[in-house]
Amino acid sequence: MASTLLCTLEITVISGEDLRNNRRPIKKNAFVVVRTDSYNSRRTDMDTDNGSYPKWNEKLVVDMSMHAQFITLEVQCKTSLGNKTVGTTRIPVSDFVGGYVPESYLHFLSYRLRDQNGERNGIVNISVRVKVPEYASCSRTELGIPLGMGVALGQRNFGGGIVTGVPVLCTCPGKY
Repeated sequence: MASTLLCTLEITVISGEDLRNNRRPIKKNAFVVVRTDSYNSRRTDMDTDNGSYPKWNEKLVVDMSMHAQFITLEVQCKTSLGNKTVGTTRIPVSDFVGGYVPESYLHFLSYRLRDQNGERNGIVNISVRVKVPEYASCSRTELGIPLGMGVALGQRNFGGGIVTGVPVLCTCPGKY
């Protein structure tokens, strides 16, 4: 994707519940495809053992445009005729971005899946965390700079002067 306005999501696909293919419980080979847009998608491994109650517990790291409004999860199963979509859900980005929780907060979410006819077809359980860039997790003490202090620039950098910082609230756990 050409846009530089990206954030990174850590989506852990935990499990599915009551997944069906043509109203019959699926037997095996279920997997999940996570899409943030047409350029960014990841998929889990297949669960070959748990039938219509699959367990993946697999973390997927995927980039998402800052302007995205939804991410899509498709639960599919491998059949003798190829991959068949069991159910799909569109997750509003507002469910895990913004609000009164820190950016790196771990959200546990469950969503109803719908089949190609719009009928209810199971549930998918996930967790989502917006990954904070490394530079944003540095505290002022780790940098060795007291809050509000400027850093003097040498003559090589823009002719000298003082750089002043803007205080930013760090919402990273364990960094205080």
